Amino acid sequence: MTKVSILFPARNETFLNQTIDDVFNKAKGEIEVIAILDGYYPNPMPKDRNNLIFVHRGRSMGMRAAINAGANIAKGEYLMKADAHCMFQEGFDEILKADIQDNWVVIPGRHSLDPETWTIAQNGKSRRDYHYLCFPDPSKPHDLGMHGVEWPQRDRERRDKPEYQIDDTPSCQGSCWFMHKSWFTDFIGGMNEHGYGTFSQEFQELGNKTWLGGGEVKVNKNCWYAHLHKGKTYGRMYHQDSKEVVDGHNYSAWFWSTNQWKNRIHDISWLISKFDPVPGWPLDWEKQINDFWPNYGKEHSYV
Repeated sequence: MTKVSILFPARNETFLNQTIDDVFNKAKGEIEVIAILDGYYPNPMPKDRNNLIFVHRGRSMGMRAAINAGANIAKGEYLMKADAHCMFQEGFDEILKADIQDNWVVIPGRHSLDPETWTIAQNGKSRRDYHYLCFPDPSKPHDLGMHGVEWPQRDRERRDKPEYQIDDTPSCQGSCWFMHKSWFTDFIGGMNEHGYGTFSQEFQELGNKTWLGGGEVKVNKNCWYAHLHKGKTYGRMYHQDSKEVVDGHNYSAWFWSTNQWKNRIHDISWLISKFDPVPGWPLDWEKQINDFWPNYGKEHSYV
């Protein structure tokens, strides 16, 4: 039986215990859970289990470093990362293992979580299966990033169609992903902090390296999870340097829109064309990028 290593990067997480209990209750195959406690101890601590591992960091080092720390000690053939405020479908691990290729990153469909009742939130929102990369718009200097944005039109067009049960998606929101561990360690090379900082653009790095490097990003609609959007009700639960976050967004937009990754076999134009038409991308998007982003990189000493 092949093992799945499940990583929970956690910092001041209110629902870590419930998330860990849920994943052990719902998994059907062999798993290990690695909770990376980023500069804090939960109170109370999750109950001890033989296949529950804690990595405690005396000071917060950020989500990217936490993911790497968990992956470095993971013993599973498969690697799954999820936010520490999620609920999972029964048998999620076996469903995701059943349909995956060596060079795929797979995303379950995403519901909203009601953490007080630990159920799918009845908030009028349908499940989110697809996300596109938004255009890194030079007219929005406060945050130029290329983010994973919900794509409801693609959801509606492909909902309940058997041929799209496992389907291509350009990107995702980032709160849960699943892949062969070797794809993460040997091909992607782990999470890079250079330029991105400690937090920003996690899935843009994973997804863009996968698509532009010859792999594929898939949504598996046979599987779902429910994620808590903390919002004003719960807040981030810790302080985040907003300048570092935005700087990471802008670095990522420059890096990917100007094709800086040396190991790519496709340029970003290939990815946008593959999913054309992508919402928000103007017809002259390549000219806008060429007029703005190379100079931005020089101004910020990226090149």
